[in-house]
Amino acid sequence: MKMTTNLTAPVKVSAIVPAYNLEEFIGPCLESLLSQKTQYSSEVVVCNDGSNDHTGQIIDSLAQQYANLKVLHNQPNQGLAKTMRRLLAASSGEYIAYLDGDDLALPGKFEAQANYLDANPQCNMVYTEMEVFDSETGQRLSLYSRDYYNAEFIPAQATIEHLIRYGCFMQVSSVMIRRHPRLTESVDDQCKIALDMPWLALNLLYAGGTVEKIDQILGRYRIHANSFGGQNRRSRERRLQVHADQMRVCELAEQHGLDQEIVAAGKRHYQYATALFFLKAEDFDLFREHIEQSTDGAWFLHARHQDIYRLKNHPEELLKKYFSA
Repeated sequence: MKMTTNLTAPVKVSAIVPAYNLEEFIGPCLESLLSQKTQYSSEVVVCNDGSNDHTGQIIDSLAQQYANLKVLHNQPNQGLAKTMRRLLAASSGEYIAYLDGDDLALPGKFEAQANYLDANPQCNMVYTEMEVFDSETGQRLSLYSRDYYNAEFIPAQATIEHLIRYGCFMQVSSVMIRRHPRLTESVDDQCKIALDMPWLALNLLYAGGTVEKIDQILGRYRIHANSFGGQNRRSRERRLQVHADQMRVCELAEQHGLDQEIVAAGKRHYQYATALFFLKAEDFDLFREHIEQSTDGAWFLHARHQDIYRLKNHPEELLKKYFSA
């Protein structure tokens, strides 16, 4: 029997989901959104981006059960940027939630975030804590925002400045944003892999306001062999492209008038983060290249950054000091 909702009422929350070759995960992902209990009308908009597995069939089957599931199909594959624009254009909610097609929403997510945005008009982006879990075992690996390596710098009411300076301290599948007139312009197609960061940054650059956290676990971020993080760990070239995308975000912020000192700090931070990646990967030439560019000799993110820069010619010592098991 097809489940119905009050389709005549204005839509309060639209959840958008891009999907490509996710037959193992897309069903649980969509059902975690479609089963949300709310006092208002909501919709889930999913776009199958030309998958060549059973993702499309699974989505179409769910559409027969849920009247508030809106299905889009790209043929052929269009890539994430075009898929995101299509999803945003097709959404009608006052608030927009995002979920990657392999992640999960937990009960109460829609209600908690929509209520928060209703009660806090200065806030244009609200996120929640996310449980990072291993897909094969179901075991919790960490809490995304609590354990984020720059968490100490993130205040309760953050802004675009914190996002540029310290990176993506919220997991994108935890985010809900307030609709604004330039919504479809918030997707930057020059970024090739890390599209979440420019999307979040451009929404804040266009709409302003604060970024605030509901300190409650309302989603699960899945780690598996083909997840974003899993692919990055296996590929030197992919991680270098992620770095280029991150630097692009800083350039976008500068183009939109963000203070140059903040942008410069953001660029140095990303050089430092990339240096750490290659240090842990034991690619010492790329480690030294990026750590050199992470400071002007006076600015350091923290004492650990300064120490790693000081010992840059002794990477084995740094590995033992900071990353030994």
